[in-house]
Amino acid sequence: MNAVPTLETSHDILGPWSLATSKMFWEGFAPSALTAQQEEGIQARFLCDTDWEAVDFTVAQEGETARISVTGAGDLGAATAQVLRFLSLDIDASEWPEVGRRDPVIADAQRQLPGLRPCGFYSPYEAAAWAVLSQRIQMTQAARLSTAITEEHGQDGVFPTPEVLQGLALDLPGRKLEYLHAVAEAALAGQLDGAYLRSLSPDAALEHVQQVRGLGPFAAELVVIRGANFTDVLPKSESRLTAEIAGKYGPDRDIDEVTAVWSPFRSWAGVHLRALREFRK
Repeated sequence: MNAVPTLETSHDILGPWSLATSKMFWEGFAPSALTAQQEEGIQARFLCDTDWEAVDFTVAQEGETARISVTGAGDLGAATAQVLRFLSLDIDASEWPEVGRRDPVIADAQRQLPGLRPCGFYSPYEAAAWAVLSQRIQMTQAARLSTAITEEHGQDGVFPTPEVLQGLALDLPGRKLEYLHAVAEAALAGQLDGAYLRSLSPDAALEHVQQVRGLGPFAAELVVIRGANFTDVLPKSESRLTAEIAGKYGPDRDIDEVTAVWSPFRSWAGVHLRALREFRK
């Protein structure tokens, strides 16, 4: 019996990074909660969005180096790149501390969440599916739906492949099934490929995602910011972030003016503020 192939690599991380802080953030992120955890490092399973093969991975931190191991039958090089992307480890964050020097609110968030790198969905495909499932219902309800679909139609805790999802006849409210099928079709056609989306400008990526039936502006922001893990996109449709900015900077401040100093890490700054808001609850 042949052993399943494994690829082990090391990556120098540029800028602040704490695996412990990032892990804490991800463990509280219901849509992409880890399927397995350990005292040190992260281990889980995901779908590689290059070939839709299931991949097991582990990530450990040694100083400024990330040690990544991926195991599976598919393209392990692409799987490694995907791990780097959804953990934001492929980003040169050397200038991220400078944002805090320009903005004391962000400086405080950086102190409270030292070394946090926003962890996203495993892929834009899974972000898009979550966007459909969570439309017009509570996040807890959407999480139950996602878990039920994964347990019944996925493989060992992994969300169903687009091919499987496209063939499902699920009893879902409204047009969710129609839109899930559209997401699956788009994923199979390469429209939700993470590497491709990251090759576009933020505006082009947002426009591209909205070509998928059922994905409007709010969903597109989720897919681009938390699926492809763009660093410098400010969500315009996120009311909770808007409320947090108003609370921190004043209700009369212009949001574009406030957040201009966050560039080129507006996504990261927004995630930091939202994370602290959730931790306060």
